[in-house]
Amino acid sequence: MRIVIAEDAVLLRAGLTGLLADAGHEVMAAVDNADDLLVVVERHRPELCVVDVRMPPTHTDDGLRAALEIRSRWPGTGILVLSQYVEETYAGELLADDSAGIGYLLKDRIADVGEFLGAVDRVGKGGTALDPEVVAQLFARARRRDPLDRLSPREREVLGLMAEGRTNQAIAAELVVSHGAVEKHISNIFTKLDLPPTEHDHRRVLAVLRWLDG
Repeated sequence: MRIVIAEDAVLLRAGLTGLLADAGHEVMAAVDNADDLLVVVERHRPELCVVDVRMPPTHTDDGLRAALEIRSRWPGTGILVLSQYVEETYAGELLADDSAGIGYLLKDRIADVGEFLGAVDRVGKGGTALDPEVVAQLFARARRRDPLDRLSPREREVLGLMAEGRTNQAIAAELVVSHGAVEKHISNIFTKLDLPPTEHDHRRVLAVLRWLDG
C-alpha cells in the first residue's frame, strides 16, 4: 500500500516509517506539518494517510483539518488519525459524513504492532478502525445530546423563547397559542430533559442551561 505519514515527533515519525516499510508498505513521504501533508498527498496520491491530529503550524487541530480537506479533494484516500487523547469533536467531525476508510487510534495503541498494522490494512481497504476509547467517548457524547433531541420542533421553539427570558404569557402571545398549551409544552420539556420537581433547583433555569449547552 502507498502511504504518506504526517507526524511532528521525529522519533515516532521514523518509527512509523520503518514499521510500515518492514510490513511491505511503500512510504511515499513522511512530513512534520499539515501544509506539507497536503502537498505530498497531491503529488503522490497515496492510498492511505497516517495523520497526527496536533501538528504545526498551530499545534491545535491542523492535522485533522488537513485530513478533512484530503477527504474532500481525494475521497478515496484512507485516513488513519493518531492522537494522544480522545478529541471528541475532531473524531465526530471526521466520521460525520462517511466512515469508510477512516481510522482513529490513540497513540498508545501503536505499541501493539499487530493491532496497528491490522488497522492500517483495514482502513487502506476502505474499512474502519476506531479505538475502543474513542467509541466509548463518542457514545457518551451522543447520550449527553439525547435529551434535546427528544424535543419536538414546537417544544424547542418554546424552550428557545424561555432562553430569551419570555414569560409563559409572552410565549403564548408570540406563538399564538393558549396559556394552557404553553404550560403543557413546558411540562413536556421538563420531562424530556429529565428535570423532575425539586425543592431547590429551578427547573426553568436548568432547562434553559441545557438549551444553551446544546
